[in-house]
Amino acid sequence: METILSARPVAARGFQRVVGWISEVSGWCAAAMIVSAVLLTCQMIFVRFVLNASTVWQTEIVIYLMVGATLIGLAFVQKHKGHVNVDLLPLWLNPAAARVLAILTQTAAVAVIAVCLFYGFEFWHFAQARGWTSDTVTAVPLWIPYLTLPVGLSLMLLQLIADLLDTLQGYSEREAS
Repeated sequence: METILSARPVAARGFQRVVGWISEVSGWCAAAMIVSAVLLTCQMIFVRFVLNASTVWQTEIVIYLMVGATLIGLAFVQKHKGHVNVDLLPLWLNPAAARVLAILTQTAAVAVIAVCLFYGFEFWHFAQARGWTSDTVTAVPLWIPYLTLPVGLSLMLLQLIADLLDTLQGYSEREAS
């Protein structure tokens, strides 16, 4: 029986594998939040139009769930290369130049998300420390929905760093399959 040894040790990609797993979990959490928002919307429609009753809290919670799902799902979408990008320039460049461009753009993305994370954490902490609540009947403590901002951006930052490490190490999608 012939054994095929990889040129790169498995441990070298340990961080990327753990982050990939976390990104998958975040995708499932985001999907659960979307399903919850859809079910809650159906319940809201039933209560409002069939039972002719008031729906006080449902709209607000649906909005928080959808925004939270968007933020929590960022890392999953990044892992699966689902974000909108323009690949015309990399197609025109030779592989070495395309790799340099990828490193530059990924580094810029890491920097931008790191700044957003800093201010997102600061915003969440400010809301939590001041005891902010929503201006609705439900008076939701705003630190709860705002927590999705630093959590989602942290997950996105981890996935971007993992992608950058893959690029720096010369790992590609073709080698994974």
